[in-house]
Amino acid sequence: MPTTAGPIPFSKLSGCGNDFIIIDNRNGLLGDAGAGAFAVRVCSRRMSVGADGLILIEPSSNGADFRWRFFNADGSPAEMCGNGARCAARFAHAAGIAGDEMAFDTGAGLIRARIMGDRVKVRITEPSDLRTGMSLPLSGGTLTVHGIDTGVPHAVVSTPDVEEIDVVSLGREIRHHPAFSPAGANVNFVSRLADGTLVNRTYERGVEDETLACGTGSVAAALILSLENGCRSPVRVRTRSGGWLTVHYQRADGRFTDVFLEGDARIVCKGELFDDAWQW
Repeated sequence: MPTTAGPIPFSKLSGCGNDFIIIDNRNGLLGDAGAGAFAVRVCSRRMSVGADGLILIEPSSNGADFRWRFFNADGSPAEMCGNGARCAARFAHAAGIAGDEMAFDTGAGLIRARIMGDRVKVRITEPSDLRTGMSLPLSGGTLTVHGIDTGVPHAVVSTPDVEEIDVVSLGREIRHHPAFSPAGANVNFVSRLADGTLVNRTYERGVEDETLACGTGSVAAALILSLENGCRSPVRVRTRSGGWLTVHYQRADGRFTDVFLEGDARIVCKGELFDDAWQW
């Protein structure tokens, strides 16, 4: 919770439909204790500002432009969020914290970003923990699921038509499946269209619902479809919001390198959070 009284300046940014409350916390206004509980309150829709997550911009100790702390809407910390990273970069650039090209610390490692107007391109940490062709026993039968960590763990399910999927119920079951314990995973349902573009829908842990977009999930979907159906970089991914993300990568010897996520990062509004935003 805040360490001093008074309103807290904030910005609201949206990355392809993922929305975030971002606070310049370089002065330590929000300490380590209670930040997760604070995120739960201010990210609550209708009761407060509402968002998919809270991002705190803080000083870096290793020479990067800044470091971030990221909290999901349920208060849980996350190592990485692709759309959140792009929004954090746009915020830092607009606030004069960093230039057109920057580097910042996250729980998943150092992230590099480039600002291109209202579009931001970030380099994702090298993917890991690739597991293909897992047969998961579920309540509705056995389903083939792929796993990959693109900064956070993801499950990917290829399907002919994502519109036919009950993303919330099936996503929740896979998210909590023992195959992804104890941390769980974001769950992506992806279809490849005739023109080679992808449609991706994501059940996101920490939000515990379908979100309008997921950056690391779009990366996971593109990489898995590269293995399964031969998608070639760059891959355009349509999100639930109707917006598009572009995934760039290199692939050789079964490994993915030079992975980038590109898309819009819009500054929606700026304002002040009063005590009533989190005291209810």
